[in-house]
Amino acid sequence: MNPGEIAKYIDHTLLRPDATEEAVLRLCAEAREFGFASVCVNGGFAEVASRALKGSGVRTCVVVGFPLGAGTSAAKAFEAADAVSRGAEEIDMVISIGRLRSGDASAVRDDIRAVVKASEGALVKAIIETCLLTDEQKELACRLAEEAGARFVKTSTGFSTAGATEQDVALMRRVVGDRLGVKASGGIRTREDAERMIAAGASRIGASASVAICSR
Repeated sequence: MNPGEIAKYIDHTLLRPDATEEAVLRLCAEAREFGFASVCVNGGFAEVASRALKGSGVRTCVVVGFPLGAGTSAAKAFEAADAVSRGAEEIDMVISIGRLRSGDASAVRDDIRAVVKASEGALVKAIIETCLLTDEQKELACRLAEEAGARFVKTSTGFSTAGATEQDVALMRRVVGDRLGVKASGGIRTREDAERMIAAGASRIGASASVAICSR
């Protein structure tokens, strides 16, 4: 794949707690230059990113319940609604991983559904944090995300014990078929990494090394 083709897959990401407004604006300028799919930021910079990307075709993506997913559904729903009101067009929410591991499928489904409903039509990606789950739990998480109305399932926050693997991307794609998108995120630093994830079934790539990935 050439750099321009790969760029269309990429959510250009900056989620560090010490990220500055200057860094977010630079992120947005890079996204406009390379034609990335979106810029992914924390909620506090939703308006900054939305203004900087206006008219570019690059979407504003905001994380919710990040990075643990352990808050209440009401808190996540409020966070999502607030992000949308500030210009977010995509929401990457962390599912309730502890509830999933506890076997409470209904709570996980309802948690995702609350965010989908609060997002008012914005595209919602459910982060399932694959490194903390068994294959059976990963499959269940994908099914619950689909039932709850999410549009994508996503491998990882990038803040846990490991990131995306080709095996997990392929598993997720097998479960959701062509009905949902699959986002590979965490540890994708080279063009070869991105190409492997796309070959395994990823339709989005979350990366902070996006410029290096797409530079000729």
